[in-house]
Amino acid sequence: MLRYILQRLALALVSVWAICTITFFIAATAPSDPATVAAGQHADAATLARVRHEMGLDKPVGTRYVLFLGSLLHGDLGKSYMTHESVNDFLVRSIPPTATLAALAISVALFVGLIAGIGAALRLNSWLDRLLMAAVLTGVSVPNFVLGPVLILIFAVKLHMLPVAGWGDPKDLILPTIVLAARPAALISRMTRASMIEALRQDFIRTARAKGLGPMKVIFKHALKNAFLPVLTTAGVSFGYLLSGSFVVETVFSVPGVGFASINSLTTSDYTLIEGTTLVLAVSFVTVNLIVDLLYAVLDPRIRLGEMK
Repeated sequence: MLRYILQRLALALVSVWAICTITFFIAATAPSDPATVAAGQHADAATLARVRHEMGLDKPVGTRYVLFLGSLLHGDLGKSYMTHESVNDFLVRSIPPTATLAALAISVALFVGLIAGIGAALRLNSWLDRLLMAAVLTGVSVPNFVLGPVLILIFAVKLHMLPVAGWGDPKDLILPTIVLAARPAALISRMTRASMIEALRQDFIRTARAKGLGPMKVIFKHALKNAFLPVLTTAGVSFGYLLSGSFVVETVFSVPGVGFASINSLTTSDYTLIEGTTLVLAVSFVTVNLIVDLLYAVLDPRIRLGEMK
């Protein structure tokens, strides 16, 4: 177990390093100049040179990369080019809103997706199955930038039931959570349905029913337990996306999270903030993938950690 965890951690560190390196060189070779943005379009050459020196942009790219890696090893992500605020402090402030929405969205998605998937599998080819799969298709097909404004129009503008946007009140969480949960719920529902259909056709299910076990015990203790592994993968990948921040949802609903910060950093060429938010995205994904791999071994004793690639 320990050896497997260490191997996965080493692979995760390599992945994070590779992503950060690619992000750094893309930002460093981008045509836009953050010094021009900071100094203003009409700044003279002397002012631009001074601003570039203060930002450290006058150093060679290789030198800046070495300094960047050194700062990462010390846990320092630098300072924002635009606000001069520590990126660490900025992320500490912006991660909680994103994590809160991600946790709520994946919880709603799991609850709705499992219920819908199990119901569709138990009523295969019935009107309920077709209705649920039509809803799943809608959830997968409608993008966030369409669903978000539509819900705002209905529940905020027309019905005045919920706020248009904002952060701080519990009501502010409802619409962005629904929008974020829609696609993961649809994916989980579809995966649950397919896995449950396969599990319900297995011999051990027929044996359990022949022994006189109740329907609920057969479904949840035997069928769902064996069908849950692919669902876990889908939920884990979806949760990784949610933790990395939803650019569209956080922008539409003015949520001060990582996604909203990423959009602002891109528009202002704030490279240090871009690198910081990218690091959060990378760490989120590799951490979630590591947890999912470990849960596989816990949920299915047939999987031996030494054999997992």
